[in-house]
Amino acid sequence: MNGLSSGVFLVSSSLKVVAAFSVLIVAVAYATLAERRLSAWIQDRMGPNRVGPFGLLQPIADGIKNVLKEETLPGSASKLFFVLGPMLSIIPALVTFAVIPFAAPLPTPWGTIPMIVADVPVGILYVLALSSLSVYGLVLGGWASNNKYAFLGGLRASAQMVSYEVALGLSLVAILMLAGNVTLTEVIFRQQHLQMWFVFPLSLAFVLFVISAFAETNRLPFDMPEAESELITGYHTEYSSMKFSMFFIAEYAHLITASALMATLFLGGWDVPFWSGDDAFYRDGQWIMGFDAGGAPVLADPAWWKSLLTFAMFALKTGFFVLVFIWVRWTLPRFRYDQVMQLGWKVMLPAALAYLMLIGGAILVLDEIGLAFGPAYGLALTAVSLVATGIFVFWLDRGRIIGGASRPARRAPPPKAPDSRPAGEARLPAASGAGALTP
Repeated sequence: MNGLSSGVFLVSSSLKVVAAFSVLIVAVAYATLAERRLSAWIQDRMGPNRVGPFGLLQPIADGIKNVLKEETLPGSASKLFFVLGPMLSIIPALVTFAVIPFAAPLPTPWGTIPMIVADVPVGILYVLALSSLSVYGLVLGGWASNNKYAFLGGLRASAQMVSYEVALGLSLVAILMLAGNVTLTEVIFRQQHLQMWFVFPLSLAFVLFVISAFAETNRLPFDMPEAESELITGYHTEYSSMKFSMFFIAEYAHLITASALMATLFLGGWDVPFWSGDDAFYRDGQWIMGFDAGGAPVLADPAWWKSLLTFAMFALKTGFFVLVFIWVRWTLPRFRYDQVMQLGWKVMLPAALAYLMLIGGAILVLDEIGLAFGPAYGLALTAVSLVATGIFVFWLDRGRIIGGASRPARRAPPPKAPDSRPAGEARLPAASGAGALTP
């Protein structure tokens, strides 16, 4: 309980649950508005701007509309599982956020409170376990609808999740090897100790994680569970009103949670770059900011303004990844289903395994030569990872984007040899076979 009494721990945890999930729900609502406005800007048109100033009340109007719309239930659907599908989709997306630290600890008269809902010792494993459960809601909703197109959308969702969950998990193993712990607060501490965010020494793991996150959240170019041109609207074809809306609330909740997770794992979470004054972690009954040259702990100096500043930094990093998700959706076309499967099994999985062996060997070599965990250690791993990332990108590209999307022009045929026969001699067409005429 980080040195807090039982009563303070209970009250502070309750307040953090209410505050964190209230902010998350509001962020989900306004992520829809951000997507609509950004997509309008990308397509050179006007987005929603009528409800409230600058359209800021549009999410509220959409919520009221979905609540007031008529609920429909197909007569041939399985009622229990039809209702359970949206629930199984939205609950993991919201609960996963509980283990992500979102600010530096907050000092109060009753003790210093960590800014994380649940600092469980198996943080990353908790995220992997719950994030993979959301696909059950899509599969269950498609199956319970008793609609073949919805069922196909649910099957696509399950196949895509299985394909990319493996690469996503393997990309996290590299972080676990470098951090030495599965707790997300410890991951942030190790990045501060390294004086370098993990996006640099583990650049290829970052690339693989981002691609897998797009597939896990069913966002373009990986929105195979919907694929309107082939499956009507996919797994939620038979849904209406708030049940229909819950699937999209779950999608945007996954988007924000995945963005927060990427910011935590690869961009230092709430860490303010180039400043060590915000470092604060609970070790052996006290809050410390690191260790001195002799290995003795250096006490931290928490402050309310540091908590506010680090929360703003965490929100900025998370918002950056949310904008990347939106930008990619309205820029890239959808993959074909066979391309999605081929990328997951024939590209992502072998690349993740090879990179895992490479980074494991590099860490072993650096530990054997006695290099201390710090900036030099991070720079050595950065050099190794940059080479691996360059090989992966250029091999995956194979002249399509970096080298130009168009096919190379065909070589001109060689000129024909001049005819040396006299001008008056007959020129018969070439023939073959037993009955061919010869001049």
